[in-house]
Amino acid sequence: MTTTETNTKVQQWTNLAQQLRVDSIRSTTAAGSGHPTSSMSAADLMAVLMSSYLHYDFDNPGNPNNDHLIFSKGHASPLLYSMYKAAGAISDEELMTLRKFGSRLEGHPTPVLPWVDVATGSLGQGLPIGVGVALAGKYLDKLPYHIWVLLGDSEMAEGSIWEAFDHASHYKLDNMVGILDCNRLGQRGETELGWNTAAYEARAKAFGWNAIVIDGHDYDQINQAFSQAVQPNGSPTLIVAKTIKGKGVSFLENKEGWHGKALSKEQEEQALNELHYVRSMTFPVQKPAPGQLPQEAAKKAVELPRYDEKDAVATRKAYGDALKALGAANPDVVGLDGEVSNSTYAEEFAKAFPDRYFEQYIAEQQMVAAAVGMSVRHKIPFASTFAAFFSRAYDFIRMAAISRANIRLVGSHAGVSIGEDGPSQMALEDLSMMRAVYGSTVLYPSDPNQTAQLVAEMAEHDGIIYMRTTREKTPVLYSPDEEFRIGGSRVVRQSENDRLTVVAAGITLHEALKAYDQLKSQRVTIRVIDAYSVKPMDEETLLAAAAEAGDKFIVVEDHWPEGGLGDAVLEVFTQRDGPLPQVVKLAVQSMPGSGTPDQLMEEAGISAHNIVEAVNALLQRK
Repeated sequence: MTTTETNTKVQQWTNLAQQLRVDSIRSTTAAGSGHPTSSMSAADLMAVLMSSYLHYDFDNPGNPNNDHLIFSKGHASPLLYSMYKAAGAISDEELMTLRKFGSRLEGHPTPVLPWVDVATGSLGQGLPIGVGVALAGKYLDKLPYHIWVLLGDSEMAEGSIWEAFDHASHYKLDNMVGILDCNRLGQRGETELGWNTAAYEARAKAFGWNAIVIDGHDYDQINQAFSQAVQPNGSPTLIVAKTIKGKGVSFLENKEGWHGKALSKEQEEQALNELHYVRSMTFPVQKPAPGQLPQEAAKKAVELPRYDEKDAVATRKAYGDALKALGAANPDVVGLDGEVSNSTYAEEFAKAFPDRYFEQYIAEQQMVAAAVGMSVRHKIPFASTFAAFFSRAYDFIRMAAISRANIRLVGSHAGVSIGEDGPSQMALEDLSMMRAVYGSTVLYPSDPNQTAQLVAEMAEHDGIIYMRTTREKTPVLYSPDEEFRIGGSRVVRQSENDRLTVVAAGITLHEALKAYDQLKSQRVTIRVIDAYSVKPMDEETLLAAAAEAGDKFIVVEDHWPEGGLGDAVLEVFTQRDGPLPQVVKLAVQSMPGSGTPDQLMEEAGISAHNIVEAVNALLQRK
């Protein structure tokens, strides 16, 4: 560029940055809360990015060639919303509704706004999710869009950030740029590293990233850094920008005690005067080049695996077989696993479709984040690991619900029935934690043919869907031609003389069927329900059982008593008028150890023998 062109650009960046600062202050003052100073430190960085490097069509947020801008530093949402105003996407009137009831401009960004990919605000999540979007861009969409992630220096203490650093380097994601707003001050004072930009640089380089250290308020340095970052060289880039919190206002700059505090009206007036108040201007954002759109591969009917009734097959194996079948039918299906694919049987998919399988190693937070990122690009991700280890990624799962993400999670090796591995590997709280996620679906199949049908259902269902699978081989109960739907159940034993109902799922259904045979020999008939859809629960079938088989229920689950299948059944009856049935919950009550599955289920009180005893005791109760 000529000197004149350069001067014009710098003036444009300056005007935009000052407007972003002004609007961050105005909107938070009107709200009476928010993070103006955290927004002000990154304003120069975002001004250069927005006007010179971001390629985004605000009129068409679904354009597959659009770049992706993720504010991992979600509390800087006033800056993001001010950018939307500057781009002409929202009005000044809407900007001033920040944090107000009913406004789209929530305290932290969510996809209620069409230009926001994912919800952020729980720190340490934007970069890992960005990795998922970048994986889709480089290896699936194969489009030249970039992923820009604004990071705060406080969140660099989160372990999930370094899982993302590791995976981005491993997968050579040179379409990804992290922008670290290193303003030194966190919520209660100085961050761990303060302004030690050399330490951030060294850490990034140690993980295989390109690292560029700049003054985050020097437009020439910012421009050169972005120009270098967009050059493909096989590695992601981190721009470490030393900035000043509250930049541009004398009584805010680098001052402690201002984190998350809005200015008063008097302070606002003083601040705007110092910023040489900029009137509302619109700054054009470059639209992406038309380019070639990704070709939609042809889909075909799913040919699910079929299991003979003479076989004994673990539901985890049926999951792997069904996922492979889904992959053959739908090119949007993607597999991820946490280095246990030979146990979850996701390896079946990995072998058949290596170009759509992404190993996430022992990094469960990154695995769930990658699935969320894939869903941003409309893929159908299935992520699997041992059920117990999803607890490490629970914050990502709960935030995925706020993101309106469509992800499928499959947890194997659940409950005491896994046997000798002991309690560290036994998920005994997974049904509870997954049921508690907003809008989630929770499935627990007991049979391989049922599992295959439900895996296919998962691919067509929106939201966060969790399937719990069993380690042990179990008998085939259902024909491959039977159909199972989310929200359903199956009455597997019933008669006109049923005296009570046993509700089970997964491994305990097989124990309930053994108990049924023992009780039948004693001339006691019971109804047995396979509640494979734990959420949503099949209310109609349970209410019919109460009407036809009496008001006595026994619920058997390989899970702690809190929040699992038993509580799901109880909720059906507490949400209706009328007397409550008697409900006995058989669940794992004490800390298990190692042993055979049979020994551990007997000790836990959830074996066939325990069910028989519970039935007889309940029938004798007045």
